[in-house]
Amino acid sequence: MKTRMAASSFCLFMGVSMIGIWVMFYLTGSIPEVQTKPIELGLHIAAEMLTAIVLITSGIGLVKRRGWARDIFSISMGMLLYTLIMSPGYFAQRGELAFVGMFSLFIIIALVLTVLVLVFT
Repeated sequence: MKTRMAASSFCLFMGVSMIGIWVMFYLTGSIPEVQTKPIELGLHIAAEMLTAIVLITSGIGLVKRRGWARDIFSISMGMLLYTLIMSPGYFAQRGELAFVGMFSLFIIIALVLTVLVLVFT
């Protein structure tokens, strides 16, 4: 019960946060790549939005105890881990180490929750 709720909360938090951070970056004009790498950026954002949608879907499925939720959770964690491994490079390159630390923490949480969900649910 606690494992499923923790995993669900994490999925919902990460999914909503991913959407929110991109909206905030866009509205504040904090994405210089809009001008320099529009195609690369567009595809990157599309991949992150898809990841966010799958995370939110798995979070809702886990809360509602849907039979498919564990499978979607596994997919969402794979998508999230890819993003969490790729994204810190951008911030490390810019010297923003707080973001690198945050992503590292999220990687650890995602790995722990994935193992717990796969073993105990």
